Amino acid sequence: MYEQSELTLADGVTLHVDAYGPVGAPVTVVLLHGWCLDRRTWHHQIAALRRMGPGRPRIIAPDTRGHGRSGSTRLPSATLGQLGDDLAEVVRYYAPHGPVVLAGHSMGGMTIMEYAHRHPVEFAGRVAGLVFVSTTAEGHAHTRYGLSPRLAALMRAGETIGAGVLARSGTWRPHRAVLPALRPALRWLLFGDQYDDDALRVTINGVGSASLRSIGGFRASIGDQQRLDTLAALGDVPAAVLVGDRDRLTPPACARSIAEALPGAELTILPGAGHMLMLERHAEVSAALAGIVKRAARSTTAERRRRAKRVRRSGYDQAA
Repeated sequence: MYEQSELTLADGVTLHVDAYGPVGAPVTVVLLHGWCLDRRTWHHQIAALRRMGPGRPRIIAPDTRGHGRSGSTRLPSATLGQLGDDLAEVVRYYAPHGPVVLAGHSMGGMTIMEYAHRHPVEFAGRVAGLVFVSTTAEGHAHTRYGLSPRLAALMRAGETIGAGVLARSGTWRPHRAVLPALRPALRWLLFGDQYDDDALRVTINGVGSASLRSIGGFRASIGDQQRLDTLAALGDVPAAVLVGDRDRLTPPACARSIAEALPGAELTILPGAGHMLMLERHAEVSAALAGIVKRAARSTTAERRRRAKRVRRSGYDQAA
């Protein structure tokens, strides 16, 4: 079963959402793409999950606001905090009951952390598994672009200035015309030692679908986020953390800190891989995701309620 739908959020922005599988599936998986990309980056994992057999999960793959086929966002709403609230609405609408597995790539992983931070009791009571792919809980603290510290600082300064200009450029997508010229730069920045043309095509098409406002607007929030304390408060929720050792945007140090904060996490560092792991090393990412789904299917409502009670007792929900 496959369906496309639209979800109108509380502020009027409309999300495009692809859904696979029956509503009554034992587990619902929500796949969250990265900054300047779209839901299509998960196509290998969607295919793998649909082959899992009778116990296969329901799959929800939205395009983030301002990306893909979703509606544009106002500039003040181009923040990770807003994306955390959007995710809460997606879960409530598409998965009102049963265990949920959240998988996020890059900005998608950061969105999951914002959902946990802003809706801690709800998160603890619903989420039975996590998959973090090429992401960070520490903003740009570890980002060096594979360059020397001096060159990395210059590149970050240029990126920050450029993002400010793009953020004020509205919902245009004129960069589509220059994407072929940007192909070598995107290949260097986002991929590791090996890639295929289809992986690069999916990536470039995603970048071409993001508005200039989205490309520039989310940059400040992404660079500033600090959510290790949020992760540490999640307890023993099963989690997989994956990163490539050639990732220039979220290097292995980012993944290690996430895994250290989550006592139930398993860390996998893939040699030779870059930032686009779902496309570069799709079999490994699919296997990790399937493993978390199987563990989530064995979880109980009582376990999730205990996690929610622990969050309430800790006072973290008031702090958030």
